[in-house]
Amino acid sequence: MNPSRPRKTPRPNLYLVGFMGTGKTTVGRALARRLRLQFVDSDQVIEEQAGKPIPQIFAEEGEAHFRALERAFIESGHPAHGCVVACGGGLVTQPGMAEALKARGVVVCLFASPQTILKRTSANANRPLLNVPDPEARIRELLAQREPAYLRAGTCIYTDQRPLADVVAHLERFYRRFATRASPGP
Repeated sequence: MNPSRPRKTPRPNLYLVGFMGTGKTTVGRALARRLRLQFVDSDQVIEEQAGKPIPQIFAEEGEAHFRALERAFIESGHPAHGCVVACGGGLVTQPGMAEALKARGVVVCLFASPQTILKRTSANANRPLLNVPDPEARIRELLAQREPAYLRAGTCIYTDQRPLADVVAHLERFYRRFATRASPGP
């Protein structure tokens, strides 16, 4: 190794958590491109590994089995560094999962209003928890249950009525500050 060259250290993962429809996948893809990191969507990886979509996993094996698949993904199903990871909406509500994410990188929770979430998710049938007669009431109920876990998970930002470019730029600044502090000195 050339002593005059600084040693390149792996960049920590950035985990995006929060309720469905808050923009984790959309923001995550754009942010990964901007940071030149790999993008990984936990739900997509779980579907590929299970060989079936999430609604089918819920219907055939139940929510508890899906949550176990999420836990396995975090523990050993993705690269240890260099990724922006969009996590499932219920992941950090499981005991110990927020701590597991923080031990692996930086965690940011995205928030949006129930109305925005409903608007963003209404055309997507791949949302088993919202396949109910009153999805907005269900969103409010789940948000009330999950909000304490989301607030403890990491830094929080709202995506409501903010241009994608603004959210991505904000997260990029935040991540670069974190990655600099997390990197060991010379």
